[in-house]
Amino acid sequence: MPADGNRPLKLQFGLINHEGRYLTAEAFGFKLNASAPSLKKKQIWTLEQDPQDPQVVYLRSHLGRYLASDKDGRVTCEADGQNADCRFLIVAQSNGSWALQSEPHLRFFGGSRDHLSCFAQLITDAELWAVHLALHPQANLLSVARKRYAHLSMEDGEIAVDMNIPWGVAALLTLVYQEGKYCLKTCDSRFLSNDGKLVTQSGRATAYTLELKCGKLAFKDCEGKYLSPMGPTGTLRSGRCSKPGKDELFDLEESHPQVVLTAANGRYVSIRQGVSLAANQEDETDMETFQMEIDKETRKCTFRTSQGNYWDLVAHGGIQSSATEVSATSMFSVEWLGHKVALKATNGKYICTKKNGQLLAVSDSIGEDEQLTLKLINRPMLILRGENGFICHHKNSNLLDGSRSVYDIFSLQFSNGAYHIRGVDGRFWYVNSSGLVCSDGEVPEDFTVELLEHGRLAIRGKNRKYLRGDQGGTLKGDGLSLSSSALWEY
Repeated sequence: MPADGNRPLKLQFGLINHEGRYLTAEAFGFKLNASAPSLKKKQIWTLEQDPQDPQVVYLRSHLGRYLASDKDGRVTCEADGQNADCRFLIVAQSNGSWALQSEPHLRFFGGSRDHLSCFAQLITDAELWAVHLALHPQANLLSVARKRYAHLSMEDGEIAVDMNIPWGVAALLTLVYQEGKYCLKTCDSRFLSNDGKLVTQSGRATAYTLELKCGKLAFKDCEGKYLSPMGPTGTLRSGRCSKPGKDELFDLEESHPQVVLTAANGRYVSIRQGVSLAANQEDETDMETFQMEIDKETRKCTFRTSQGNYWDLVAHGGIQSSATEVSATSMFSVEWLGHKVALKATNGKYICTKKNGQLLAVSDSIGEDEQLTLKLINRPMLILRGENGFICHHKNSNLLDGSRSVYDIFSLQFSNGAYHIRGVDGRFWYVNSSGLVCSDGEVPEDFTVELLEHGRLAIRGKNRKYLRGDQGGTLKGDGLSLSSSALWEY
């Protein structure tokens, strides 16, 4: 069953008209147009389903207002609640594009620039919208029918759909958007072909059209067939169906960070010896991997095991992996200390490692025994999105841009409590003397990562300053304090 901590992602997307422009909700006067060349905040729409009639959808803008059409075809985006004029039906086309039909008035929505209306009785090119997903492209994929997660199966060279909890780096899939279609990329940078094989180059057989059915996703291949799990291990490949049924439907779920922790004694924190946590192992397995789930309100963190239990504070400061649900005693505060972290339990004490490796929350202050090295394991491919867009190579220089609608994929390499970040060209990030982040380093430079909020991290350069996007979009390593411009979805 889906893990409690994992929720299906709210479907957010941009809508692209026949001229290649995005539907935009302006903040001024709630005006609508289809003029923007790229997907930024004002072009993001959230799909909400009607609870009584799942065929009916509402489209909510970034301002929290709903798209509506009256009987004369006049389109507005001012309604702050769902009313009858806000009800639309999605009429999916064979190429994956959508026609949006007003449910009460049965007319179709379309147009260009400032000339948008919902009055067409027939669907022409002007009423067709391509869908560009706006969620972070790295996620876990859940089969609706099997209630199992997809993961890379190295030994079989396939994506298998047979995992109960999306565990480890193998369960991370990256959606790559290319010319209106999507490819599925595994953590070792291979693409899923429609015959179920994994290939190193993307092409016609690796490109899928996304379709929505009752709020779930279906992936249609170049032959008009749909991906579905096949056989006992749930090999992901195209089946015979040319219409998606339950077997062909998937949820995308947020991929929480998964980490391994090394104590001062150089051993990994583990649950291998039973419920009590101890730093006594020399190798990393699922038993030494923990999922960090950060509470949106308190920013405290739970640590979940591969068995689905949570760390819990018990009598006398003991830490056990015995909690089956989240409570106050399973929440911990994380203090980021550069290359190390310290964890504070709800008794106000820091967790320390005893001589026998046992973890106890009994310390009043942070010394060597209270420090742990935390290593993020399930983001070998790093895609970062800030408040203004994705981080991408600058077109004509060695700088990085933090406000793009497309993303570059960087690799994240752990190095003794810090990380090296490199581009596809194999060159490394570094902060130059002017405080600009450059991407053409010959030698690796240390950056530290802080998992601070639900779904967001901060990065510090070796100067201990935060990486942030400035007004013009350029990535700088000069942030003195943590601001919204220094938080990145990852």
